[in-house]
Amino acid sequence: MSNLRIFEPSFDEPMEQMFRRFMTPWRHDKHLDVMDIRVDVVEKDDMYKVRADLPGVNKGDIKVSVDGNLVQIEAETKQVKETKEEGGKVLRSERYYGAVSRSFQLAMDIDQTQSKAKYDNGVLTLTLPKKLTSTSSQRLTID
Repeated sequence: MSNLRIFEPSFDEPMEQMFRRFMTPWRHDKHLDVMDIRVDVVEKDDMYKVRADLPGVNKGDIKVSVDGNLVQIEAETKQVKETKEEGGKVLRSERYYGAVSRSFQLAMDIDQTQSKAKYDNGVLTLTLPKKLTSTSSQRLTID
């Protein structure tokens, strides 16, 4: 069984998130679905494989940092949609600018010097080899 643990700074946070989502208006626009980072983590004998869905995000707007066994993924999104008639005035304009992040802890420390990140077609793939000793935080470059 995997020892994957989600980083939760307080015990009240799951209840707060539930009420916050309940009180938030239902989002109908598909462009705002970028707000959630969906993550799959697979543990192998010598490494972790992480796949994170980040559709519509530019590679340069993604930051991944590893500190011991803590992995943090940050992304900034900017989406603009404008609809207008030919020769007319703007009838509808929608813009979304925002940042989203996701942090989680793994059972073992990560070897930051051998870690790799790749972004392709809206999916960020991290290869995180296991390590016995921890070092300082390091930012990964994304291929």
